[in-house]
Amino acid sequence: MAGNFFGLDIEVYMVKVSYDQKPYRRYIMETYGAQVYASPTDRTQYGRSLLAQNPNNPGSLGIAISEAVEAAATSNGKKKYALGSVLNHVALHQTVIGIEALEQMEMAGEYPDVVIACAGGGSNFAGFTFAFLHQNFTNGKKTRVIAAEPASCPSLTQGKYTFDYGDTAQMAPVVKMHTLGHTFMPPGIHAGGLRYHGMSPQVSALVNAGHVEARAVRQLATFEAGVLFARTEGIFPAPESNHAIRVAIDEALAAKRDGVQKVIAFNLSGHGHFDMAAYHAYHDGQLEDFDYPVEAVEQAMQDLPKVAL
Repeated sequence: MAGNFFGLDIEVYMVKVSYDQKPYRRYIMETYGAQVYASPTDRTQYGRSLLAQNPNNPGSLGIAISEAVEAAATSNGKKKYALGSVLNHVALHQTVIGIEALEQMEMAGEYPDVVIACAGGGSNFAGFTFAFLHQNFTNGKKTRVIAAEPASCPSLTQGKYTFDYGDTAQMAPVVKMHTLGHTFMPPGIHAGGLRYHGMSPQVSALVNAGHVEARAVRQLATFEAGVLFARTEGIFPAPESNHAIRVAIDEALAAKRDGVQKVIAFNLSGHGHFDMAAYHAYHDGQLEDFDYPVEAVEQAMQDLPKVAL
């Protein structure tokens, strides 16, 4: 096994583009004893097969999941696999965030008209919004709930709601979710936590049923919002959180334009102190917008698993 982390041996398969873009996050894990590998790696059969096809493969969350699953499955029980997003138990565990937010609203004597969180795999979004959705379903509240995702990884706004694998190598379970196809290779945007081909089955079902709105935002607009927030509030947000900030600003401007008062709550889910390379690239004009082509989504749909209903 790899390094020692609070008494545990931890082996981390980190998406290669994030490994390169977010070195400070890697350094923190290594400081606590974890061994971090840039995925795809030469440590797994699947990783080696991808590198043989493209030595410069940027990686994806789906690939990293595949490698981690393979590493655990071939370890004769010595390694355990842990996934921090997407799955139902993770999303429900994170709802402590929304439950606390409800109590904070009560302390402030307010209740949100709009609730917003960024969405990549779904645990961040579910953690903040599910408590408010519960109030909508049980207590007659009418709060709008918005999932903010990257225009370059638009699983909710362009993906198909169908059955798909949770990883690229087709080792993870097949689940019904909004998906761009498990063969989807996301571009190297700096919001690494949102670069995933699918979405939490629970979040997907809520979007499909019309209980949650989905909105795709571009990379430059999110960093513009993050810089404005930092200069206004003195808090340096993570690139992922900038997606929620962008939508919150847009909602506030729309309310101002329409002459209505709204209480808008969004999840500031992380600080950007480990993401200085991303802000450096933004300020130097090195970042670009990327809208994922509809044709690429349609092509990926050809590789969906055949599921008998």
